[in-house]
Amino acid sequence: MAGTLSGLTTRGRCLLAAGFAAGLCSIVLNERDLLRVAAFVIALPVLAAMLASRARIGLRAARFLYPSRVPVGGATEVRVEIRSNGRLPSGGLLLEDGVPYALGSKPRFVVERLPRNAVTPLRYPLQPVLRGIQQVGPLMARVTDPFGLAEFDRELAGRSKLIVVPKVTQLAGLPGGSGMGSGDDGSIRLRAGQGEDDAVVRPYRHGDDLRKVHWRSTARRDELMVRVEERPWRGGTTVLLDHRAAAHRGSGPGSSLEWAVSFAASVCLHLHHFGHQIRLVSEDGKVLAGGSGDGGHSDDVVLDALAALQPSHRRDLACGTDPGGGQEVIAILGAAAPGAISELVRFRPRGTRSLAVLLDVSAWAGGSEDSAPEPKEAERLLQGAGWGVTIAKPSTPMNQVWQQLCFSAAYRGGVVRTEVV
Repeated sequence: MAGTLSGLTTRGRCLLAAGFAAGLCSIVLNERDLLRVAAFVIALPVLAAMLASRARIGLRAARFLYPSRVPVGGATEVRVEIRSNGRLPSGGLLLEDGVPYALGSKPRFVVERLPRNAVTPLRYPLQPVLRGIQQVGPLMARVTDPFGLAEFDRELAGRSKLIVVPKVTQLAGLPGGSGMGSGDDGSIRLRAGQGEDDAVVRPYRHGDDLRKVHWRSTARRDELMVRVEERPWRGGTTVLLDHRAAAHRGSGPGSSLEWAVSFAASVCLHLHHFGHQIRLVSEDGKVLAGGSGDGGHSDDVVLDALAALQPSHRRDLACGTDPGGGQEVIAILGAAAPGAISELVRFRPRGTRSLAVLLDVSAWAGGSEDSAPEPKEAERLLQGAGWGVTIAKPSTPMNQVWQQLCFSAAYRGGVVRTEVV
């Protein structure tokens, strides 16, 4: 009985309270007619609640999403098919489908009559504004009595998964020599018959080992030149995404984290288009997509991994090893202290291409958020270690950021030259 009465609406509870009040007054005033009225007023909401709780609606429902994967800002249509094989309660049904706040308001439908043993389709659109693995549902039917005194919810359909992937921006161009190998600008050695191996040399940089100075090229060019050691070609590119919550500012779809995720998705798909093997890793070196088999060549694998990505609670960049594993690296970094940058570059071989996009997260910050370190110091440290660097702001289009990154790759420290000696 307690469960039945829990379904009373405000109108039903008020009527029940009025019945008890009338009954109490009839006892005090010794009015039998008033007692009969009180009994009727009390019985009416109780009977309505009992009938509504036991009503057999005879409905079956199924939900379909077209499509089930959609980018942020895209549109998908939800189709709910209702089949009736019984009698509806005389008060009708209110159908409400569960929709997360990131997908919009909950759709509602009022159903009075349905043809028996026939499918009735109901449709409504969704336009997600935030990436993630969203659950649509359950579909609930609210059963009411003709007087609106009681209502009960019945589940008609469970949950359906909607994958909201990051928005992808079309990029143009590639870093000079990208994908040719793990060395500078993808240069390779040439072999001249049975003679000595060709020497791949470049201008001396501060910090280079003097034992690698190539004296013949130095004497010929009147400029200190060093030999670039040949490395085995590993192929591919590692995209490092910094998704630490402490390294980003802003909230919702306009946060710096969402910009970084969208840019990472754009870079991965752009390089896939040119046949590059991609490995997507987080700031701690954890592989998010790629790295084994041919999964790294699937755009859906990368997009699904980024759709499910949540902010990390790590405080520092701590790979503990070369995040690229010998491959070229494109790092997308939030706010980082100089010590964290030094930790990142410490494991990267100087001869291997390394590129970084530094987010000026202060430009995404709201008025109540803490200030973030300026990216200039991180830029200086990365450039000193031979990295190509560009700084991104929310006002800069992603394609322009990519073009600047390609430019920094071509002019990050001189062009590698190949000579026959």
